[in-house]
Amino acid sequence: MILNGVEIRDSFAEAFPMVGTRLIITADTPKWAMIAAKTMTGFATSVIGCGCEAGVEREIPAEETPDGRPGVSTLIFAMDYNSLKAVVPNRIGQCVLTSPTSACYAGMEGGKPVSIGKALRYFGDGWQIAKNVDGKRIWRIPVMEGEFVCDHESGTVTGVGGGNILILGTSRREALEAAEVAAEAMAKTPGCILPFPGGIVRSGSKVGSKYKGMFASSNNAYCPTLRAQGPTALPPEVASVMEIVIDGVSEKAVSDCTRAGIEALVKLGRDKGVVAIDAGNYGGNLGPFHFKLREIMA
Repeated sequence: MILNGVEIRDSFAEAFPMVGTRLIITADTPKWAMIAAKTMTGFATSVIGCGCEAGVEREIPAEETPDGRPGVSTLIFAMDYNSLKAVVPNRIGQCVLTSPTSACYAGMEGGKPVSIGKALRYFGDGWQIAKNVDGKRIWRIPVMEGEFVCDHESGTVTGVGGGNILILGTSRREALEAAEVAAEAMAKTPGCILPFPGGIVRSGSKVGSKYKGMFASSNNAYCPTLRAQGPTALPPEVASVMEIVIDGVSEKAVSDCTRAGIEALVKLGRDKGVVAIDAGNYGGNLGPFHFKLREIMA
């Protein structure tokens, strides 16, 4: 399949189930809502080393938030429920409770609950107050600035982690510029996040390593500097590869996000240095979700 000079390789992204939740963070200004959201979702690119994967889903206008203030929707994913319920209150407590004027609300209903105020209320040292608003329990926790308001808990969903596309470019500059365009388009997909820096990964990995104890290692088949050292997936004209990883609340969300990225790259075309679009998989042995690039674009 060739679209605007760009090869869509006959490959698939292999993804796996993750448990996730959505949190709505509000503040007096959009600036402080985003600061709290980005701080809470920091150091959360991969479960391999961070324990969870998290990111900003979208900004929310004041008229759509629970307290009528500017807000930011975030998503946090972990490999299982127990891992998720451990990281969520820690991140909120250290990054949202501490952030000026912030509040934190549940962005999901259903599934097994994860704690927000249920865990954080003890910071109030007995001065915290529980309220029922529209059938939901919220907490008001006194802080030096005023008070921190949060929901009791948030719902969860079984989502999809590890969707991805690989962008094969003629130079590092062109590969990165193309990846930036694709990431911007993909970030607009509801229910998805791109957890890596700026949505882009330069160090895509494969499962396993020659070194004992290493769960993942550099994907050497896609490293241009190793083209002459062994099996390669890169044609001679490719000098750089960028990856975009997708986590989503559903299989459809990840598929839609993948399509948005490919469409943006195809629109750029070969003239902008995009040689081919590929995907990372492990022969179908890692995860049950297979996002076949050509089928998505058919």
